[in-house]
Amino acid sequence: MIKIGSHVSISGGLIEAAKEAFSYNANTFMVYTGAPQNTKRLPIEDMKIEEGKKYMKEHKISDIVVHAPYIINLASYKENIYELAVSFLKSEIKRTEAFGSNYIVLHPGAFTDKDVKYGINRIAEGLNKVLNEDTKPYICLETMAGKGSEIGRTFDEIAEIIEKVEMSNKIGVCFDTCHTHDSGYDIINNFESVMDNFNKVLGLDRLKVFHINGSLNKCGAKKDRHANIGADENNPRGRDMIGFKALYNIVHSEYAKGKIFILETPWIDKNTNLYKEEIKMLRGIKNE
Repeated sequence: MIKIGSHVSISGGLIEAAKEAFSYNANTFMVYTGAPQNTKRLPIEDMKIEEGKKYMKEHKISDIVVHAPYIINLASYKENIYELAVSFLKSEIKRTEAFGSNYIVLHPGAFTDKDVKYGINRIAEGLNKVLNEDTKPYICLETMAGKGSEIGRTFDEIAEIIEKVEMSNKIGVCFDTCHTHDSGYDIINNFESVMDNFNKVLGLDRLKVFHINGSLNKCGAKKDRHANIGADENNPRGRDMIGFKALYNIVHSEYAKGKIFILETPWIDKNTNLYKEEIKMLRGIKNE
């Protein structure tokens, strides 16, 4: 059975996140454990976790994903930002464990005023500080679009980080279709070649999660602007330059078999999202 869902809100605790996911006919979902732009977090005991787990079991929802907040930048040369990134990632890993998730997706970081080599070394150093033998969830480094000084824009950059991590068995990868397309990989016409390269550089065993997103940009634009799946020029949020066919083929490919698929596509307005329709589209008519 294809394991597919979307980003959902955690504002009502894990129970409300699970209910929202089920309303989209999803069998998994992704959450932030609090606001992605700051460190404010409700205590674990107030997150209605056990009620959420019970609801998930009753409604066959599993393999949920946590996304680390954007404020974590392990590549930073500024000590206050770096120390915050390390300490807060440690606490987010603990919250991920409490949620019963085996996956925490992390943007590797941005080197800002330094260079990519410095950033890669800094990220690996930070991961070595947070990982130990008792760490349960995989830290899934996300493929990035290449805007600004962000790291992870190529499979090789991610591989360089992993090579420097002592407990590399705790590291996975999250393949974001919008980001990978925007960074210059041709997932529309040459997905098999892209994945063969991924396997050569990183190994398919590291691939844990897909973020399934359209893109408003042409391949290689390095801009990172998500689009609704297969949207045409009449969509208020813009046209999807990857297209439904390519994304459907990815979801149903042998390379993606058994992986988790999470949508992060835009809301049309404050009251309208297309998650239910997009999940249905991507499931298709194949037996699961």
